[in-house]
Amino acid sequence: MSVIRIEDIAHVRYAAPDLAAMRGFLDDFGMACFEQDGRLYARGTDGRPFLHVTEPGEAAFLAVGLRAASVADLNLLAAEEGVQVIDSVEPGGGKVVHLTDPDGYRVEVVAGQTQGEASAPFADLPRNTVAAQPRFRESVRLNAAPAHVRRIGHAVLRVSDFRRSEAWYKQRFGFLTSDEVEAARGVPLGAFMRCDRGDRPADHHTLFLAQLPGKPGILHAAFEVANLDDLMLGHQHLKAAQRQPAWGVGRHIMGSQVFDYWNDPFGNELEHWTDGDLFIAADPPQIQPMSALLAVQWGAPHPMFAGRRAPPPGLVSFITALQLRIKRLFRRNPKESAA
Repeated sequence: MSVIRIEDIAHVRYAAPDLAAMRGFLDDFGMACFEQDGRLYARGTDGRPFLHVTEPGEAAFLAVGLRAASVADLNLLAAEEGVQVIDSVEPGGGKVVHLTDPDGYRVEVVAGQTQGEASAPFADLPRNTVAAQPRFRESVRLNAAPAHVRRIGHAVLRVSDFRRSEAWYKQRFGFLTSDEVEAARGVPLGAFMRCDRGDRPADHHTLFLAQLPGKPGILHAAFEVANLDDLMLGHQHLKAAQRQPAWGVGRHIMGSQVFDYWNDPFGNELEHWTDGDLFIAADPPQIQPMSALLAVQWGAPHPMFAGRRAPPPGLVSFITALQLRIKRLFRRNPKESAA
């Protein structure tokens, strides 16, 4: 039994030496930016006060935010952890509890934020297929524009001890495993974990923890867009703006999302995604091989398979580290690793 069950991810927080450069990228990525108290905030179209924060400073990942169902839940969490519930001075107000996870990540749990009015979603046009042709005597005409980021969907964190971090997050926030990833049988490297919303649908993953060599850090943060047309318009806009691509477009295996990854000016990897899997609490966890993380159902191959000499940061470095870990396992005990 966990202390509380969180509702969703709330935001990610970074530091950067040039807020104007970050703002330019986030504008191209499809977020609405504004500044308050010396920080750069970015929001989507779902009415939440913000989903991405940048503070002045040396480039770094600072914190992940999670959204509790109520301030009462924050009080329960604070009492269990021996910390205070404090007033948030950031956009949307509300209350916040600050925790530190086993690898030193700041975890900001928020509740009671004022939510603005959600914007009308990007048009989801009828599609003609061999099974049905609902679009009749009407053409598709799309205007060039950035993608329309709706909300933040998940974050991927590098951890030093997966089982320790898994227990920490599950005991406090009620995460459920959707897919656990193994380097070899019985050798877990991480897990895609979703929120426990009972019978209400939840994204396949809100948090992915990955045990990798190197310093703790965020591997990427992911933001939902309206649909495939919106994602592809965003891809075209970012390419025209000469932003740095990381991986995409394609469809993942675990989570099934259509994805498109880009790097911001400070080496942080951000993902556009659409059409992801949804599950309820009763759906059982699955075990997946590392190959399911590397492969796509269709689309752009992983950059390592495309012959890139210098893989970009984020997900690509994540997979490179996974391969090195497997090689070490085989050198240590080839019979056990092959079992």
